[in-house]
Amino acid sequence: MIADRIEGKWIDAFCEVFERCAVKRGDTAAILSETQSRALNVHLAELALLRLGARPFHIVMPTPRNPHAVPVRSTGASEAIGKLGPVVSALGQAGFVVDVTLEGLMHAPETPEILKAGARILVISNEHPEALERMRPDGALEVRVRAAVKRLRGAKLMTVISGAGTDLSVDLSGASTVGVWGWTDRAGTLAHWPGGVVVSFPRGGAVNGTLVLDRGDMNLTFKRYLESQVRLMIEADYVAKIDGTGVDAELMRRYLSAWGDKEAYAVSHVGYGLNEKARYEALAMYGQRDTNGTELRAVAGNFLFSTGANEFAGRYTAGHFDIPVMGTTIVVDGVEVVKEGRVVEVG
Repeated sequence: MIADRIEGKWIDAFCEVFERCAVKRGDTAAILSETQSRALNVHLAELALLRLGARPFHIVMPTPRNPHAVPVRSTGASEAIGKLGPVVSALGQAGFVVDVTLEGLMHAPETPEILKAGARILVISNEHPEALERMRPDGALEVRVRAAVKRLRGAKLMTVISGAGTDLSVDLSGASTVGVWGWTDRAGTLAHWPGGVVVSFPRGGAVNGTLVLDRGDMNLTFKRYLESQVRLMIEADYVAKIDGTGVDAELMRRYLSAWGDKEAYAVSHVGYGLNEKARYEALAMYGQRDTNGTELRAVAGNFLFSTGANEFAGRYTAGHFDIPVMGTTIVVDGVEVVKEGRVVEVG
């Protein structure tokens, strides 16, 4: 357990990110948190903003009751605001929003309205600041992510294969693609820290084939490395069958079925990590309380496969898996962008 103590080096790291977000002296900035937020990160955000001469204010929401039958983790869709109009209005007028809610505003229902009002949002992942400190801003990473986004936005087909047996096809026609490098300086945009990923949200019926999750791959909802193979058969976006005899397959079957919702079995997004500073072994270095796994999503060369909500395909659900798959080869319109888990082509 790492001590939850304010450290000057962590204030420095938060300042670096906020400066990349174009925070200047005199700017107003809202710090959105909830009663179960990591207090250390809330305090660091405030101190860093003050050090930069900004004028921060706090909006603290009571962490709502979980309305679901199962624990909810790593959805990127915070329910803390609860569509409360005055909160949405205040955030929209803030200019800069530091989001330190548990799940984050990436897919929250209120986010489009906040962004439309002209605010820019930085989602600080619910990590211990020791991890955030290692993942400070990197200008070279922005260049890599922008190039990958450009490639995917113009692409028609992604295929993913692996020695473990993966053979997946993704029709990218009409997909919505976004890239995150860890900060944003433009009004009406959102980024998350840590960053270093490019993901596409395919249109309906676009994902088909077999995805084999091998030993050592990661299920970030459960925050564990897989110890046995899990084979997912995917038909027209939906996981139609989960094969595997180990605990990893059983956990997935039980969790997905607990939602009682077909959409929990659907593909949310696909993409790959580009951050060479992100460490594969990081999940083994922190207790579950101290990590949200965002660093693992950004590990360079991983195929990031997610199930759950995909608003671009008209699907909504709170059930969600983020699974970085290692050792795959990803081909986009005939060009290998990742070869056996190593990034070989960006732009």
